[in-house]
Amino acid sequence: MGEDCRIYGTPEMIRDIEWTCRDLMFEHADEGEDSVGVGVSVVHSAATPLGMEVEFAVTVVEIDRSRVVFDVTGTDPVDTICTGQHERFFVNLEKTKKRLQSKIAQTAKAV
Repeated sequence: MGEDCRIYGTPEMIRDIEWTCRDLMFEHADEGEDSVGVGVSVVHSAATPLGMEVEFAVTVVEIDRSRVVFDVTGTDPVDTICTGQHERFFVNLEKTKKRLQSKIAQTAKAV
């Protein structure tokens, strides 16, 4: 949209939602755990000019074993800019590392 209309884009907003939820989960993770995002359903409803502050409020609405679902609301000083949900899973880092290494090895064999 040109230099005069540069805004906080949806991909950046999704990244920041993921990090906000991940950071909250990490505070409650066991040793050797982290989390991965598996779903995002968000409506980006208002544009935020670059440089304007954005704040996210996330609320845990469901926990099912290692699955955690968050309601998400993003605001800038003027508008609610997004609402929706984000879903994450706690994962064991060592198991995840082994799974990824196996996938890389399988890909190398295929080439």
